[in-house]
Amino acid sequence: MNRTDRLLAIVLELQRKGSLRAEDLAATFETCKRTIYRDIQALSESGVPIVSQPGLGYSLVEGYFLPPVSFSSDEATMLLLGSDFVADNFDAQYRDAARSASHKIEAVLKEKVRQEVAYLRNSIAFVATDTLSRDAATNALAPLRRAIIDRRTIRFHYHTRYAKQGQQARNTRDADPYGIVHLGEAWYLIAHCRLRNEIRNFKVDRMAHVEVLDQTFTRPPGFRLESTTEQDDRTLVIRALFSPQAAPWVREARSYYITHMEDAPDGLLVSLLAHTEDEVFNWLLGWGADVQILEPPSLQQRLLHEARKILKKYSAR
Repeated sequence: MNRTDRLLAIVLELQRKGSLRAEDLAATFETCKRTIYRDIQALSESGVPIVSQPGLGYSLVEGYFLPPVSFSSDEATMLLLGSDFVADNFDAQYRDAARSASHKIEAVLKEKVRQEVAYLRNSIAFVATDTLSRDAATNALAPLRRAIIDRRTIRFHYHTRYAKQGQQARNTRDADPYGIVHLGEAWYLIAHCRLRNEIRNFKVDRMAHVEVLDQTFTRPPGFRLESTTEQDDRTLVIRALFSPQAAPWVREARSYYITHMEDAPDGLLVSLLAHTEDEVFNWLLGWGADVQILEPPSLQQRLLHEARKILKKYSAR
């Protein structure tokens, strides 16, 4: 941290904490007390009204550095919860930026609001359940972010869970990264795939050995991240009817591949869109007798065949 940034940070820390001793500031900014003394003197000479009290340390004159905006406790809570989420789910650079942003937001809050916000932050939490997947994605976020900012092509190994016939489950791709999206509990890269010559979505935790190339690209001027769909080249339409007893749990454990759900007289009618039957086979099988496949017939036969194999396995005992 250079001196200019440290001087501003000292003012923000004093405004946020009320009063701090030289040793407290030295520990926060990982410097010596002598440097803090010089910084305080420089701030005072530049017109910042700092008060020094023996045993209490330094503080700002009340009313100084009034914030240009004020936040309600609800507004501040949402901002701080958002920064907490970023700190827990991004790489080190954005994690540090999120924590710095939290300190700045806290600094402009009135004491009463700050206490309310602190209470609410300790009462609300986002919990990520897939730690291994999250860690794998986090490792790739830093080079992906750099490539997006610098508009540089990336190369990576991509693992496809269900490879089509004649394709390898793991292959090397070159792509122009347009953006990243957090959907559910996973990160997705929206990029122009050089292999397919079209915009594709890549699940980040399936990407390995991400390399930022020297080659640059220009993102299409009409591209909008929010307009990209998660359907990409999925063309297989699947329709299934779930029993009334299972309907609430289907809504709760909604599959990524579901595109439409509607209530029917005899249950919940669900439409799914996938690349292959393999992608939804295990999810549908898990519902047992509570699901009836309406189409395609090939998926009906696969589930019937699997049910017979299960029956045979247990009947042989």
